[in-house]
Amino acid sequence: MNAFRFSWPGRVPASRSPLARYRRQLWLLLAPFLAGALLLIGLPALLTFGLAFTRYDALTPPVWSGWANFAAILQREVFWIAARNTLVFAGAAALLQVLGALGLALLLHPARRGVHLYRGGVYLTTILPDVAYALIWLWLFNPLYGPVNLVLGGIGLPQPAWLIDPATALPSLIAMAAFRVGEGMLLLIAARQALPAAYYQAAMLDGAGRWAIFRHITWPLLVPWLLLLFVRDIVVAAHSTFTAVYIMTGGGPGYATTLLPYLVFEEAFSHLRIGQAAAMLTLLFAAIALFVWFVYRRLGAWGYADDL
Repeated sequence: MNAFRFSWPGRVPASRSPLARYRRQLWLLLAPFLAGALLLIGLPALLTFGLAFTRYDALTPPVWSGWANFAAILQREVFWIAARNTLVFAGAAALLQVLGALGLALLLHPARRGVHLYRGGVYLTTILPDVAYALIWLWLFNPLYGPVNLVLGGIGLPQPAWLIDPATALPSLIAMAAFRVGEGMLLLIAARQALPAAYYQAAMLDGAGRWAIFRHITWPLLVPWLLLLFVRDIVVAAHSTFTAVYIMTGGGPGYATTLLPYLVFEEAFSHLRIGQAAAMLTLLFAAIALFVWFVYRRLGAWGYADDL
């Protein structure tokens, strides 16, 4: 007679459970990114925050100055000009980007022949290097032989001195930024395709037209996505404008296109007022963080669920 051994399986240790293994794998996959973000973003941000409270010119050791840098920059007119220009640029560019991305997403979301080619062409503006993109627009806006003025002159319209005239320099940069809608377009295409098809079928059975369907179904359901995209574009526009300003206008004419990232560069590397430049950057990051926190507190739980 064979002898049978009965044993009750013990509890699987928490460290060996499938969920624990899955979490460890996620952390291992995230580790290179987190290490790079800490080294290239977190550490410089901490150093910037520390230098904001010192008097430092890169030639002599930093000297603690407390809030003197913040008091100094808040009394400078150029700082407020740059802050106003940054606010106008970020708000206008983000709004135009969102509207452009929405229009292209509604146009290109249906699956039809050649649609992937059109989507790729739009997305190309997003993956172009900032330097190349700025040089292309510098050529487009050339007042003498640029294509924009050649077309305007050919149809009898005025030919502005786009980047030379203070009245049109900042709108020119806004127009340039408004064409980078590739990421937003793909996000909204995915959002539109994820909307419940039953809503559209019911609306068509009721005889609703395209405008009514967009107004009462598509628009309300896409608003959370549009707000997310709008906030993202404002944050990006507020701190990633240095390359375009440096190449296309140099902050001019006058201070018409002086934005905060460019002013920080000028203060740090042209005038060697690194402490004041760090204070400006700290205020910019604080403003962005406050804006994101406010939006999250007001709209963090807003959305829709199809099962409600």
